[in-house]
Amino acid sequence: MAFQFGSVMDRFIQNGALRWWRRAARHARDADLVSLRRYRQRARQLRTLLNEVIHSADERLALPMVGSDSFPKPFGTDWAWRPELWRGPLPIPGISSVQTKSKLGDKVTLFHDCAHSELTLRQLRNLREADLAPYGLRMDVFKFDGSFLSLVVDLPKASIAGIRKDHVIRIDTIVEVEKGIEIFARLNIKHGPNTEQFVRELPLNEEKVMVEFDLAYSNLNEKRVERAWLDLIFEGPEMNQVILRDLTFSRRLRASI
Repeated sequence: MAFQFGSVMDRFIQNGALRWWRRAARHARDADLVSLRRYRQRARQLRTLLNEVIHSADERLALPMVGSDSFPKPFGTDWAWRPELWRGPLPIPGISSVQTKSKLGDKVTLFHDCAHSELTLRQLRNLREADLAPYGLRMDVFKFDGSFLSLVVDLPKASIAGIRKDHVIRIDTIVEVEKGIEIFARLNIKHGPNTEQFVRELPLNEEKVMVEFDLAYSNLNEKRVERAWLDLIFEGPEMNQVILRDLTFSRRLRASI
């Protein structure tokens, strides 16, 4: 049974405890050292529990709410998704000296060919009212001796269920960069032995960072689609910090011509 606040007995106990601590605070400067040590020990024990309650309350009550999957979707959307990294807390929130093929959460993997990794990945809590995603992803890149760096997001099976060539797949994101950088989004759809690839550069200079992939301009075999994933490719990432405050996917049928 869940713990309940606010009963008559609960308020009585709380008021009594507050009165006791008010007296202790008034007499702390004049109390004998034996009593003072006892006060301090009890206060430290109480502070630990209070900090735990405050931390949990701040985490759950801060905007946006943990677990939120709410975001604007185009008219006619038949599938939409925000990956878990941007939706809720991960068991392991960060990695330093990130090796290639390292995963952060279930769906996000980092690939690079650095001989010596000076990269870090960390999930961070979004607290701004403008943010719809509860969490974001921060990537810090220091010295970079590789030739490529990409963040791969595996799309769930629902993304390809009933997929057709007249579908449009849309990516929306919120990006913060420490200095100018080029970021490309490459959508990959594997069908049989072939993989269709669609590449768009993220318009980082625009207020809304959004790209769309129109599957009509492809050789997609609708009956043999097996999986789909997105590569976010970072060009010249050395000595930079990139924060992805949000990342969402949606799918809709294109308008008939």
